[in-house]
Amino acid sequence: MTRSLSLQPAPRSLALHAGVATLAAGRLIVLDSQRPQDLLFAARQLAQDLRDIAQLEWELAAGSAVPPAQIGVLITVAANATAHPQGYRLSIAPDLVRITASTAVGAGYATLTLRQIIAQSAGALPCLEIDDWPDFDQRGVMLDISRDKVPTLKTLLALIDELASWKINQIQLYTEHTFAYRQHPTVWAQATPLTGEDVLLLDAYCAERGIELVPNQNTFGHMRRWLTLPEYHALSEAPDGCDTIWGRFDEPFTLNPGDPGSLTLVRSLFDELLPHFRSRQINVGCDETVDLGQGRSKAAVAERGKGRVYLDFVLDIYREVASRGRTMQFWGDIIVEYPELVAELPRDTIALEWGYEAEHPFDEHGELFAKSGISFYVCPGTSSWNSVAGRTHNALENLRSAARAGLKHGAIGYMITDWGDNGHWQPLPVSYLGFAYGAALSWCGASNIDRDVVELLDTHVLRDQTGLVGRILYDLGDVYRQIGPKLHNSSVLFLVLQAPLDKVGTHAGLTLDGLQQASARIADILEPLDEARLQRPDAALIERELRWAGGLLQHACARATWVLEGQPEAARAMLARQAAELIAEHSVIWLARNRRGGLVDSQQHLLKLQQDYEVANA
Repeated sequence: MTRSLSLQPAPRSLALHAGVATLAAGRLIVLDSQRPQDLLFAARQLAQDLRDIAQLEWELAAGSAVPPAQIGVLITVAANATAHPQGYRLSIAPDLVRITASTAVGAGYATLTLRQIIAQSAGALPCLEIDDWPDFDQRGVMLDISRDKVPTLKTLLALIDELASWKINQIQLYTEHTFAYRQHPTVWAQATPLTGEDVLLLDAYCAERGIELVPNQNTFGHMRRWLTLPEYHALSEAPDGCDTIWGRFDEPFTLNPGDPGSLTLVRSLFDELLPHFRSRQINVGCDETVDLGQGRSKAAVAERGKGRVYLDFVLDIYREVASRGRTMQFWGDIIVEYPELVAELPRDTIALEWGYEAEHPFDEHGELFAKSGISFYVCPGTSSWNSVAGRTHNALENLRSAARAGLKHGAIGYMITDWGDNGHWQPLPVSYLGFAYGAALSWCGASNIDRDVVELLDTHVLRDQTGLVGRILYDLGDVYRQIGPKLHNSSVLFLVLQAPLDKVGTHAGLTLDGLQQASARIADILEPLDEARLQRPDAALIERELRWAGGLLQHACARATWVLEGQPEAARAMLARQAAELIAEHSVIWLARNRRGGLVDSQQHLLKLQQDYEVANA
């Protein structure tokens, strides 16, 4: 038995005492609650761990009339037993493990902590006392399933189990076109979307684990997949494209808020989507309406102002949400540009304050929402997208900044976002660093802000007996800092892979020496991977995914080197061969976790690499 426990998340208060509790055969897990049925799932999971880890068959019983000598674990739920409804006290004495909570939810969190202790204690539990409760009532993860990966049910169910074990209690699946709307079959025809039955299953699975599956459907911006189709094109704000901060878009992007058909479309989406969820909330998006005022609403914007035109349509959406008995969440990036309008938001809306750089002004924006009386979440990110292997340093600072500002200004939620921009190239394991560390911060920042993130990954995510792969993930995600300038929401090597050849050499800071050193560093990071011993069903896949990510980054180094050297013919065939191998492997690892829809779109970016080498110098 170890005196040093690693718990995820680390609890608010833990006191170790002398002695151990040696688990004996034939004891009971007793559920002392007016509604013991609410504790059944958590108690059965605990019993299963005792069976698997300690080879003990402990039965469940309910009530207060059980002989004390037979009780091994006593779970008591009583009103006002703890100050926070999600809080708990866990006490391990030599002869009894006692859990006390005000609600079944708090008791469930206590059992999660106890299960981690059992897993690390070989049947002899350390005597201790834990008092624990969360900083944020809502602790969420949002997974992008629209650019371009739609995970398989197997992938989603495994991820739900993992997130639930870290006390995450809300999940959103970001949707543009990847729900199988029966009224709108053309929009998802190539996407292998989530069906209504899939969502019903996921919703029930989440609920059993204490997670709220919140519907998520963009309804204003980010509607390109709809508006490029003939039957929806007339609803476009800018049918022929628009100018944006990211460059020229040649396709429509945003719904025209002045067209009555836009709201009719939104109504039809709500009416078909919402019955599949028990949640009484919905995230309606409304972010990055970059073409608003450039097209059909130009006159309205000139007359009323862009902020007012934006807010009026958001309020139209709000009324549709409220009429269906739901609470509206929406991304807060546009409304903060018009601080004078924030106070006009209905008080029962929830603003989602998102930002993905280390220096994002969570503090400033959080203060704005708080002073305006608007409930809000802070929404940092995993920094995995536009990177291949992540941006470790940025992710950690972004997650910390959000936690500090959210706690300071009374945010009601903390949601970790994971996006898939430009092909969704990053494998799922790259996002685990942000998921795990963000989950810890959302529970208790004071206890987790200085966590050893490598140890956290190895112990609670990868379950690597050698303690190697956590370091590999961490360091591979920090290679971006070794080369080139700091970029917003991306890394230089990712852009090297995505940019046309005539743009590759234009990034300041790219040097032949730097590229060579970065490639060598990647090789050094990956070298210990053969020695790893991950105790996960997908261990071999994780190793394969990390090798692919590292290989793609090394290819970026070789590609940039080739351009800086003037595209010598001698290297062209080698680069073409590498690209072909990376594309083939990309298909394999994609299909291991995700549905086929979206793979073709993602690979279009990779195929451009191969085409560059085939036509260069021709």
